[in-house]
Amino acid sequence: MAHENDWAEATEQQILDAALKLAPAQGWTWPMARAAGKACGLTGPETELLLPHGPADLAALLSRRHDAQALARLAGTDPASLKIRARIRAGVEARLDAAAADEGAVRRWAGWLALPLNIPLALRLLWESADALWRWAGDTATDENHYSKRAILSGILASALAIRLASGKEGAMAFVDGRIENVMAYETWKAGLKGGDLLRDVAAALGKMRYG
Repeated sequence: MAHENDWAEATEQQILDAALKLAPAQGWTWPMARAAGKACGLTGPETELLLPHGPADLAALLSRRHDAQALARLAGTDPASLKIRARIRAGVEARLDAAAADEGAVRRWAGWLALPLNIPLALRLLWESADALWRWAGDTATDENHYSKRAILSGILASALAIRLASGKEGAMAFVDGRIENVMAYETWKAGLKGGDLLRDVAAALGKMRYG
């Protein structure tokens, strides 16, 4: 069973590699997912067995790959040596750099996630990314602050990535620097936090990545 799991995980990553090459031209779609599987020697049914949700499975694999790459970039940095503002900035910068390395595919990925039916997945993946960065930064909160911090950072990540793709790194990091104060003042910020605010902000950011 362990061998089968190892094969499945390795093959998923190979299909993702192929998808990153195909997506800029073909879009983030089921046909692209099947074509990526074919490029790895799988038939259509074999690809569907391994990735039953097709583009959704690939979207999650890509986001989690970028999370892992961001944490790898941060591995040489001791978060305890930084003030919390610097930790958040470093974490967001590493995550943006990881995504920007696959810019062409990420644009199509974002466009697919911007579709109304896919917004719940987009929110879940952003939450995972924010959680990974907060944990790296040393956050151990388990009360409502745990959720407030991650909601704020999710919105920042979505908007910053949209700016990074549209205007480059300098503009994205200037935005991040301005918003970090919101993170630090989350006690005040969360008082006005509504679930719809994050949904609206994320949808707007994904739409900007899709349409420019």
